[in-house]
Amino acid sequence: QLQASGGGLVQAGGSLSLSCSASRRTSSNNGMGWFRQAPGKEREFVAAISWNGLSKYYADSVKGRFTISRDNAKNTVTLQMNSLTPEDTAVYYCAAALGSTAPVASSGYRYWGQGTLVTVSS
Repeated sequence: QLQASGGGLVQAGGSLSLSCSASRRTSSNNGMGWFRQAPGKEREFVAAISWNGLSKYYADSVKGRFTISRDNAKNTVTLQMNSLTPEDTAVYYCAAALGSTAPVASSGYRYWGQGTLVTVSS
């Protein structure tokens, strides 16, 4: 029900845009989030957006560099990532929240996509 895309290999300082395509049932009324998991590390919160796009939250590590947005008409959520560093290398997952808000805890999410790999070279 969630399909993440847009990952790839990019040099440090570069940009990538991740997209999450959701079925209407799991998208327009739900908060959406992005999480990531680097090799050997636990999954961590990256960004989240409420159902209407009015509330957005970011991890401190990406604040000012990443931007989350959504288009409910297209059932998509986008994570624009700028000024990437090797520390951003991870598998990125999009997720649909249990409700309409934008939780930062993974327990607040019901559906998860398959993940897309982002590799940032130095």
